[in-house]
Amino acid sequence: MIKILFRMNRLFIFFCFSLFVIDITHASDQKINSENFAKLALDCVHKEYPNKISHTMQSDEDVMPPRELTPAFYGCYDWHSSVHGHWLLTRLAKLYPESELAPKAIAALEISLSEGNLLQESIYVSGKGRKAFERPYGIAWLLQLAAELEDWDHVSAREWRENIRPLEEILISRVVEWLPKLTYPVRSGQHAQTAFSLGLMLDWARTTSNREVESLIRNRILEFYANDKECPIHYEPSGADFLSPCLAEADLMRRVMTPSEFAVWLNDFLDVPNSNTAWLEPAIVSDRSDPKLAHIDGLNLSRAWMLEGIASGLPPKDLRIKALNAAAAEHQESGLIGVNSEFYEGGHWLGSFATYLVTKRGVYAQ
Repeated sequence: MIKILFRMNRLFIFFCFSLFVIDITHASDQKINSENFAKLALDCVHKEYPNKISHTMQSDEDVMPPRELTPAFYGCYDWHSSVHGHWLLTRLAKLYPESELAPKAIAALEISLSEGNLLQESIYVSGKGRKAFERPYGIAWLLQLAAELEDWDHVSAREWRENIRPLEEILISRVVEWLPKLTYPVRSGQHAQTAFSLGLMLDWARTTSNREVESLIRNRILEFYANDKECPIHYEPSGADFLSPCLAEADLMRRVMTPSEFAVWLNDFLDVPNSNTAWLEPAIVSDRSDPKLAHIDGLNLSRAWMLEGIASGLPPKDLRIKALNAAAAEHQESGLIGVNSEFYEGGHWLGSFATYLVTKRGVYAQ
């Protein structure tokens, strides 16, 4: 009997040690990944060219280089990519304050998020003809950046939080004006998609305790999507998608429903198997040097976090969780392959998607 107990004890200790090793290895891998993601953002947040600007001009006087038009967010090829590049640096510096990347990230943020730079950003977005500027995708990421600063207990972060507040207030006022007039949601797989951006906006409202905006967003979500059924996920993806219309909607709905409500809604919306079987295959990237085809790497990454989000919204014993998590793992593995500096077409933005995925921002924001 004593020998049996001793062997059982040894097995238990070995089991616990194995779990400890797995956890340490996972944490180490995630830290290495995060450092690589941070390098991608550091390489682009102050890299002005190449640059694709979405810029409405009223006269010759509006012809200026990106660094003068939007001095905080002029790098990373376009405005929204610059914004979520700064979000990436903020999130990783906050999560890994003792890492080598943290001081470099903070130094870059110090340059970009100055009071003067963000004041000019506010002036720019308030210009004539820019009412729909970066709506909804870029606005959603700007709000994510503000939310990330909101709960970062760092002396500089508190200053940046106040610096960004005027721009945040202008953009959220536009959301508040726009949402009641939006008759139909946009169900595309790119920037205009409504579901993805509403998810980020809702998370911002909850992080900042803005109950009025949270209520508006939640009500609109239910009006847009509560009665949706049989989403044709077999039609996905389109050739340049980086967001899944079906999965983004389901990932959004789990934010506004109880687990039991969401389980019933999902029954009618997606045909997810009740076992750990192959269900949704990762999409194929044919050319990472092509800026549109490289979107597919982003699709695999965003699918992965959406699948995890959907699983997190179900009751713990729901049989679909295994299939959702298995598909998420496959998509993560496929998507992370493209997150590197080989091609700027993907390198200027994919690190943000990878960071959102591996740090589980969408799940932890709830």
